[in-house]
Amino acid sequence: MNIPKLTEVAGSDNFRQYLIDLLMDICRHDTSIRHDVPALRQAESDVFDILEQHLENYGLAGSATKRVPIDCKIANHPYFSQLYYTQSPQTPQGLTVKQTYDGRANLIYMVDGSDQRATGMNLAINGHIDVVAPFFGPRIEGDRVYGRGACDDKGNIVALFGAIKLVGQYLQDTGKTLNKHLTAMCVIEEEMGGNGSLSAAIDRDLKKRYESLMVLEICESKIYPGNRGCVWYKVEANQTNGQLNLFEAAAYIIEQLEKEGRSLRAESAHPLFPHRPVQTCHGIICNNGEHPSRINGEVAFDINFSGANNIHSAETNRTIEDVLQFAPDEYIGLYKDKTKATDPATGKPKVNRHYDIEGNTSGFKVTVYGSTGHMGSIFENDGAITKMMTMVRALIRSRDTIERFAGGPVTFGLHGWDQPSILTLEGGQGFLPTHAMTDVQDRLVNAVHRGAGEYLRLVGSKESAPEMFLVTYEKLHNAAFAGEADSPEMRNAIDAARAAKIWKDEPIRGWDVSCDSRIFAGEYPQMTVLTTGPGSLNFAHSDQEHIEITEMVKFSEFLAYYILKQTGTVD
Repeated sequence: MNIPKLTEVAGSDNFRQYLIDLLMDICRHDTSIRHDVPALRQAESDVFDILEQHLENYGLAGSATKRVPIDCKIANHPYFSQLYYTQSPQTPQGLTVKQTYDGRANLIYMVDGSDQRATGMNLAINGHIDVVAPFFGPRIEGDRVYGRGACDDKGNIVALFGAIKLVGQYLQDTGKTLNKHLTAMCVIEEEMGGNGSLSAAIDRDLKKRYESLMVLEICESKIYPGNRGCVWYKVEANQTNGQLNLFEAAAYIIEQLEKEGRSLRAESAHPLFPHRPVQTCHGIICNNGEHPSRINGEVAFDINFSGANNIHSAETNRTIEDVLQFAPDEYIGLYKDKTKATDPATGKPKVNRHYDIEGNTSGFKVTVYGSTGHMGSIFENDGAITKMMTMVRALIRSRDTIERFAGGPVTFGLHGWDQPSILTLEGGQGFLPTHAMTDVQDRLVNAVHRGAGEYLRLVGSKESAPEMFLVTYEKLHNAAFAGEADSPEMRNAIDAARAAKIWKDEPIRGWDVSCDSRIFAGEYPQMTVLTTGPGSLNFAHSDQEHIEITEMVKFSEFLAYYILKQTGTVD
């Protein structure tokens, strides 16, 4: 494929600046999922206002733009994600589906094909405008745009719009028309489970417009014909009599969830996923953490002394310091020492130190440090909750010694949590097409009860772990899928990537992460669904989220080639 004029425009300073300006504009709007639905509705509408203004100027013949309301029938679909984010002190039960989606929509852009040639396929391209919390606004540093959503996924939306602009310019210059239909879906709510894409997927009238689909995500511009699956778990316990330490029990629950995750990984032999991207992430504990699939970057716990005479004696201090010094080794053995790993975004260590400890009148506060990011980058980053719990278990094993020196009982609790009789844990477990989602869910439930049971036996409790600890999956629950590595769509994508000079001759494999691709692949199993896009998973959901401008520009060029080739507009 050789289109000199398109390549020239894509490489121009004007085009580059156009993408930068558009990305900065939409990243200024906080579209993070939150219980303030009116504010979220307004932010989504503001982003769509900007995008619609740009689409009007692209000049593609036979094009139309419309906001398609979210179809409330999604509530009856097995892929529906519960509206947990609408819960608040004012609405503890959350909002109904109708209340949540009133006035909210996906933005759909349609270009009708002329169907003048027998070749080509009707094509849809999907990207999402929602982001995770916490929100922070955009800024430019060198060749990077920083900001929440810069890569996940507003940078991909901008790359798509750049591609449409390039295609429009090419068609105007050549006097051609698009041969087959193009449909661009700018959807909401991918980060909370995919209800925006689900609404688009069940729209049978919209489906008449496309035979193949590409979902844009943070793939470092690589092209994937399959995704790993993921479920978000939630563990809840309420100990009304206050006799058990639920925080300590959580240390053993997380240990067993980690072990079950490693077992799943060991079993996950699949040709599209030879690298076995099976991750276990613990994102939230009680009031600490923002998102089940956002790696927790900092958490603190207390070492509490009750009736002790020598809280800060030299022997007590030395014993605790000795335990804490070596406690992270168990975690480091699995996830490596991130104080010795360099963060490519900052040039500094991923983690400056594993923990700080400070004394107080009731004992000690221990602050544990990690490195945030998307759960798909768990092996490149550092989970503070997981690390903390290895330290808590080590302290529990040494409790008798600590108590002997301190002269009284010692317990451990989550710092800043004033409801110790209530426990909430949330996180995610990735899995491959080798495992059914229901099987993974059952195994996680068993792991939770094993861990809780171990702690109950340790403290001599007769309580029943299954009765005390409730495990639910009301949030994201994505099945894994594997498509063909040598489909016509995949071959066209490779040709387009070669034309844009971004193709690397690497083995074709599945993506390490779950996304809205699985909704369309599940709803239409005969349709090829590809996942690709600029931006790095290592920085998505992180405090250093950014996109390389040059990569975004080159991806726009690739996507323009793909649109033209996939629709049969050019050979």
